[in-house]
Amino acid sequence: MSDKKENNSDNKSWLTRLKKGLSSSSSKITKNINDLFIKRKLDATALEELEEILITSDLGITTASHLIESIRASRYDKEITSAEIKDILASEITKILEPVAIPLKPNFDNLPHVIVICGVNGVGKTTTIGKLAQIYKSSGKKVILAAGDTFRAAAIEQLKIWGEKTNCPVIATEIGKDAASLAFEAYQQAKSEQADILLIDTAGRLQNKKELMAELQKINRVIQKVEPTAPHSCLLILDATTGQNTHTQVEVFSDMINITGLIITKLDGSSKGGVIVSLAGIFGLPVHAIGVGEQLEDLQPFDARDFAKSLLGLEN
Repeated sequence: MSDKKENNSDNKSWLTRLKKGLSSSSSKITKNINDLFIKRKLDATALEELEEILITSDLGITTASHLIESIRASRYDKEITSAEIKDILASEITKILEPVAIPLKPNFDNLPHVIVICGVNGVGKTTTIGKLAQIYKSSGKKVILAAGDTFRAAAIEQLKIWGEKTNCPVIATEIGKDAASLAFEAYQQAKSEQADILLIDTAGRLQNKKELMAELQKINRVIQKVEPTAPHSCLLILDATTGQNTHTQVEVFSDMINITGLIITKLDGSSKGGVIVSLAGIFGLPVHAIGVGEQLEDLQPFDARDFAKSLLGLEN
């Protein structure tokens, strides 16, 4: 019974943080909807204005059009309130998000489970690695971190700090050294020490796309020489504050490496939370987790319904 109460308390705490984190996004959407639908008929003009609200809230043109057609089919030329609009939108957005709301579940049958972390600089890759390490460590798993962003000294130092915080070994090398060799050494050590999880950080400099692509592909290649199924997960970290630019990042990194899932960070600093809906509709990649702050507990598995209702400012 106490465990159930504790779980309920943790869930309520997360929902509170999620709603607070999405407050900028939800206030942007809901204020415009409230202003538009005091009590009026859902005519062509109203639908056009509603579609504009959705597009400017970063849901994207394709997704906004899909949502408008769903509303048109059920309520066209009928009187409708802003509360009803928000309820319909939350329901339709949940349907879009449910297929991609997939938890990250490492396979521990063939250890270690190798997770490569990708993303441009500044999106929160290293912080996300630290949070993931803490999550797995607290569940009793042995975790090793690899500082594969050998291009930036700051990235290596930051990962070492997270290693100390989470009490996880960090495999690092000198600045400018070969990232693939580092990844290979990290895998060998993780294997010999029977680690459950190996988290590999990578560089994110897009100004030299060919060099980055070659580096990521080489990391994959050298690990696959000793373990053909690795890396088992390749996660792309996206910063919600960049809005529709996340689409370009998904396209670029998908050209380089087989992206298996997404983690969206910095939702608390953005009014562009709706971009997750457009990402789901266009790319269909699993969204494993979202972040709404710097604390360890601010990274949580992605739940479609909770997110949709929080985005529309509704009670969960």
